[in-house]
Amino acid sequence: MSLNQLFEAAKDAMGKCYAPYSKFPVGAAIRAEDGVIYKGANIENLAFPQGWCAECTAIGAMVMGGAKKIVEIAVIAEKMALCPPCGGCRQKIAEFADRDTRIYLCDETGVRKTMTMDELLPFSFDTDVIG
Repeated sequence: MSLNQLFEAAKDAMGKCYAPYSKFPVGAAIRAEDGVIYKGANIENLAFPQGWCAECTAIGAMVMGGAKKIVEIAVIAEKMALCPPCGGCRQKIAEFADRDTRIYLCDETGVRKTMTMDELLPFSFDTDVIG
């Protein structure tokens, strides 16, 4: 599977978002260890901040699909050239990723920046330490 497929999946997910309050569509696509691409979009709720982010939605789809490991993830926002995951999503991604998992920040034309999970969240809680 190509990086372009992951980008296109994130872009497709962004088109399905529900953002009537912020008007800030975001899409995310995860390639899991099973090779399947799982998509998510931000879904808002009038009782802000009770909505959820695109990355969180994609993680939920991945877990419900039976996968537990993020190999790479692409994120795209309609109104922002490079939209990194928010702080809460960074820790959620870290729960299912390794320090070297690739995070792709995209615009409408494709991947514009590639980061590792460690670069995105250098001092995340380490799931290997707990338990």
